[in-house]
Amino acid sequence: MKYKEFFSEHKKEYSKNDIPSLKNKKERNIFLENTRKLTKQILNERKLRIFDFDDTLVRTNSKIHVERPGGKKFSLTTSEFAVYEPKGDEKFDYSDFGKLVEPKKIKKYNELFKRIVNAAGKRKVTILTARGAQQPIREYLKMIGMEGKVNIVALADRRPEAKKRYVKTMIEHGYDDIFFIDDSKDNVRAVKSLKKEFPHIKMKAKVAKL
Repeated sequence: MKYKEFFSEHKKEYSKNDIPSLKNKKERNIFLENTRKLTKQILNERKLRIFDFDDTLVRTNSKIHVERPGGKKFSLTTSEFAVYEPKGDEKFDYSDFGKLVEPKKIKKYNELFKRIVNAAGKRKVTILTARGAQQPIREYLKMIGMEGKVNIVALADRRPEAKKRYVKTMIEHGYDDIFFIDDSKDNVRAVKSLKKEFPHIKMKAKVAKL
């Protein structure tokens, strides 16, 4: 690959002033050597792209049903439950999350998701969910024409530490270029903290804003 072709594919890595003159052989050779090193680095990177499901890729009408001692019952949305502090001996019913209830895709993050899945090059794309069942997510992927293209991990655990633990495991398995998106600020904060433990990795963790 000629260096100008490489530059056009990876223009974010360079400014215009970095392109040497064709007439300057010494500068051109230095540039080509740096290009070879960068190419090797890019080819050796192991990329991991992680998307949350509920309130990141899709809104559903799934709710957590709560029963308090004495029989009082009420329901919480996923957003409400994310900040809810359990009281006493409350019982929680998560049965809605074993199915796909009135899904509505969140357009901008679905577009990003599809671009990443379909982009050239190698990467592992994962939907990482606090749900305990993969089937509703498989149904959604089939609905949007992405069935079989994405890894699904159902943690059955809503704590930020659970998502952090998964990402840490993947880093320990050699993934060093990570993008993570989730509607929970606590989850994003937990994953971002791994950068201190693994300063050599590329890490971008962002909050999905609706």
